Amino acid sequence: MMKVTGEIPPAVGRDRQLSHWVSRLVIAILFVLAGAAALAPRLMPGNEDAARRVAAGSIFAASYIALAIGRVPGLYIDRAGIALVGASLMVASGAIALPEAYRAIDINTITLLLGMMILVANLRISGFFALATTWVAARAHRPIALLGAVTVVAGIASAFLVNDAICLVLSPLVIDLTLALRRNPVPYLLAVAMASNIGSTATITGNPQNMLVGSFSGLSYPAFAAALAPVAVLGILVAIGLIVALHRAEFMDRAVIAPKPSHLRVNRPLVLRSLAATAAVIALFFAGQPPAKAAIVIGALLLLTRRVKSTRVYAEIDWSLLLMFAGLFVITAGAGQALLTPRVLAGAARLHLENVPILAVITAALSNLVSNVPAVLVIRPFLAGISDPTGAWLTVAMASTLAGNLTLLGSVANLIVAEKAAQRGVSIGFAVYARVGLPVTLCTLAIGIAWLAR
Repeated sequence: MMKVTGEIPPAVGRDRQLSHWVSRLVIAILFVLAGAAALAPRLMPGNEDAARRVAAGSIFAASYIALAIGRVPGLYIDRAGIALVGASLMVASGAIALPEAYRAIDINTITLLLGMMILVANLRISGFFALATTWVAARAHRPIALLGAVTVVAGIASAFLVNDAICLVLSPLVIDLTLALRRNPVPYLLAVAMASNIGSTATITGNPQNMLVGSFSGLSYPAFAAALAPVAVLGILVAIGLIVALHRAEFMDRAVIAPKPSHLRVNRPLVLRSLAATAAVIALFFAGQPPAKAAIVIGALLLLTRRVKSTRVYAEIDWSLLLMFAGLFVITAGAGQALLTPRVLAGAARLHLENVPILAVITAALSNLVSNVPAVLVIRPFLAGISDPTGAWLTVAMASTLAGNLTLLGSVANLIVAEKAAQRGVSIGFAVYARVGLPVTLCTLAIGIAWLAR
């Protein structure tokens, strides 16, 4: 029996000490940048433009470093808090005036996201997703059929109902189902994450970055779907094929799977009501109604019920995501006003962003550095004078979304799946994810580039 002494092993102690010093270094860098932003106007009197540029650049750099990490080491602050602090510093330093900061916040995007969150919350509370998962499992008698069903359901649902929310709902259901069937849950969970990212490429409401693109570009819902839905369909097929090829032991098994009947808590009237609302909002999207208007009106009407307290619906809404969006709008607007000089814009023009492969690669790389939503906001000013803005925005939407499958940290959807898996004792590590995510990303990006460049 090993003797417990209460002493920390030397290797563990060294790792903790290294982590501690790295945290201190990151915090120090962030504080130096924030301090430079605060002191710039006083240290550079009489040169207000230069002071604003220093302040905006420092705040922008500090905010995006913290956003890329996802937190500030040593502090209990998340991405939403980081965005709020960054936006506040932009206003405090004079990089952007308060009225301009208000105008920088794209209310259409936030309204659309809020409306879709209310819709998904009602579907989840009603038990619809559990019912749909059970129905699919009862008809998928082979592992490969189950994988296909899970992938298609995740992809289609994410196309219309925001991929992060779909991962939040489907992950626990898939874990319970696969463990009950005594299957390896990892490939099925990878399918949920990757299919939700790929499927969300198809429409404006598929993910937050597409909502931004829809708002900035003015593209109609049908036009966006017509342009990118084929990429999503082909991408889903590629994902299924690669997951099967890289998990042969799981899917070459010809055993018949038969799930046991389970008692589901389903509020059938609420299911029907939520499905009717979903059908109505999708119909309004394709009928040409502004997506934000359609989503918030239908979402608000869903609150008129005696079956579910409004507070329960509010608890399902990701308010921190809405806060992060508002903060990011202000940060990028402040940086844009101060830093995007004619010389900078002329330099960006030499990158030939009108070229689909070049823009796609830059967007994909930036999305993996700072996450996809910030990447879209950063790229936005450089597309203003481009010859084909519609094609450019579609390329940004496609690349920023599909790039999310590259690594476990590539999108919030991936992290949600991994977190839900860890809560049930299922480990999805960085290498396990990348083994499938890398080829899926390369193949789907190639499909997207070829489709849009044709």
